[in-house]
Amino acid sequence: MGMLDKLKSMVKGHEDVARQGVEKGGDAFDARTGNKYQSQVDTAQQKINEQLGTQEQRPGDEQPPR
Repeated sequence: MGMLDKLKSMVKGHEDVARQGVEKGGDAFDARTGNKYQSQVDTAQQKINEQLGTQEQRPGDEQPPR
């Protein structure tokens, strides 16, 4: 079991909390850097949420079955 699998199992059932943590961490980084790397931080946040399966569902967005 790899590190990503361990993280996914830890997040299971706590997706909202994990998503909030990723957002809070990105926002803190943006604040410290004066939003200099905002687009990179946003991309990183999105990729982390995708990998952990914590991306926010919007009406009309469908997740492909895995």
